[in-house]
Amino acid sequence: MGWEALENECKSCHKCALGDTRTNCVFGTGSRTAELMFVGEAPGEQEDLSGTPFVGRAGKLLDQFLDAVDIPREKVYIANILKCRPPQNRDPSPAEEEACIGYLYEQMRLIRPKVIVCLGRIAAMKLIKPDFRITKEHGEWFLKGDHLMTAVYHPAYLLRDPRKKEDMLTDMKRLRAKLDEMN
Repeated sequence: MGWEALENECKSCHKCALGDTRTNCVFGTGSRTAELMFVGEAPGEQEDLSGTPFVGRAGKLLDQFLDAVDIPREKVYIANILKCRPPQNRDPSPAEEEACIGYLYEQMRLIRPKVIVCLGRIAAMKLIKPDFRITKEHGEWFLKGDHLMTAVYHPAYLLRDPRKKEDMLTDMKRLRAKLDEMN
């Protein structure tokens, strides 16, 4: 399946109840030839309103970290496991994740990124391993199929606990070093 068909299918999806409550499908944004892909858990309110992932306060913070390590946002691809916002920004249910994960896998297949960074524990538990512990394993590298993967704190979490921003900066510097090493 190509990009246009995938996006159209996603935008008309009603595999779970979230398709009935969304304002916009939040498909993904960025370079479709990116070597680096970021994956979060689900859109928030600002993302649902705009149809673009990571544009709210957490997105602005992610942009600051990307700038700090000289990774242009337009050179990466950013998506979420869920393409529709759960009410009150609650965690996605396992059924919602299963209904939606195929879209993400297809995005990954089309992009073929060298590195995937999970933003937060929920994405890491879905993509890296079910028992992923973000406080202990953030910044560690995992090889999953053809993809080198790591997880960092979700920017929304950093807004609630700014003490973890230093850990995030360290992880982002390691990411930058890994990308430099690969090229």
